[in-house]
Amino acid sequence: MKTRLLFLLFLPLIANAQFRNYSNEFLNIGVDAKALGMSKAVVASTNDVNSTYWNPAGLVNLEDAQGSLMHASYFAGIANYNFAAYAKPIDDRSAIGISIIRFGVDDILNTTQLIDSQGNIDYNRISLFSAADYAFNVSYARNLIHKDLHIGVNAKIVRRIIGEFASSWGFGFDAGLQFERNDWKFGLMLRDITTTFNSWSIDEEEFEKIKSAIPDENQELPETTEITKPKAQFGVAKTFRVGRYLNLLTEVDLNMRFAKTNDIISSEIVSIDPAVGFQLDYDNIVFLRAGIGNFQKVEEFGEESTSVQPNLGVGFLYKGIQIDYALTNIGSVGNALYSNIFSVKIDFSAFRP
Repeated sequence: MKTRLLFLLFLPLIANAQFRNYSNEFLNIGVDAKALGMSKAVVASTNDVNSTYWNPAGLVNLEDAQGSLMHASYFAGIANYNFAAYAKPIDDRSAIGISIIRFGVDDILNTTQLIDSQGNIDYNRISLFSAADYAFNVSYARNLIHKDLHIGVNAKIVRRIIGEFASSWGFGFDAGLQFERNDWKFGLMLRDITTTFNSWSIDEEEFEKIKSAIPDENQELPETTEITKPKAQFGVAKTFRVGRYLNLLTEVDLNMRFAKTNDIISSEIVSIDPAVGFQLDYDNIVFLRAGIGNFQKVEEFGEESTSVQPNLGVGFLYKGIQIDYALTNIGSVGNALYSNIFSVKIDFSAFRP
């Protein structure tokens, strides 16, 4: 099992250098418990520090500096996902932000050298390594022409490390746009608009050690480049007042990949996965959230069905500190366990005299 796990970690390196439908997929997991509780349907309404991820155009709405932290565990704690961001306005028309993401599996057993040259099992030959993905992001946003039209761009550097076996550097750009008219909000996020390029460096000595770990596998040195295809997310949002102190934010998003996938709407040109999110707040202090997304075609025993993923979340804001929680992967048809996600956002304006 351990050697097979090691082999699976090398799968991103094995395919030929070309456009990949799922390259750098850790960047699509998402950040911020608020957004995840709404099934990621936030591209039109995002307006805080977490816009560095969802749509950099939303940073224009900042009135003061903000910081954000998030931690999530996946696969029963095997993998950890961490996010940190900071953003601030430059003037009344522009803002800047920075963020970092780490998604990693640590303390993986390397058993490729478990059996010595004499055919004996020697547990002292087992070592540990980590497989970690990092993304460093710099965001800039600005009002254009009309005060209700915002644009934003991300410049990102991607660093991926698989123990001592291989590592890569990548770079790419995202672009976002938001527009508001008559209380309706529209958002568009284009990820990897220039394609994101990753260049891998493989330690050939370490590769030789695992070359025979699985018969007839890993016999040739993998290709060392991969290119991530662009993706798009379009959303429409509106906030309704439903009581003296109650407000309901609703948003519908369309997540688009330019390839044929298992999404509910799929073609050779584009595949679309819709998502719907809701947030009910009491006087902008207590928040209840729900969302549904990840509509996928699933084939079981020769029959095709449609699976969906509902999410739930809550939040609390007090004196500039907002704590959010989301429960995701509810009722997943796969083997992944549900995930508990926590995030904290700090608005520094609350601490100024």
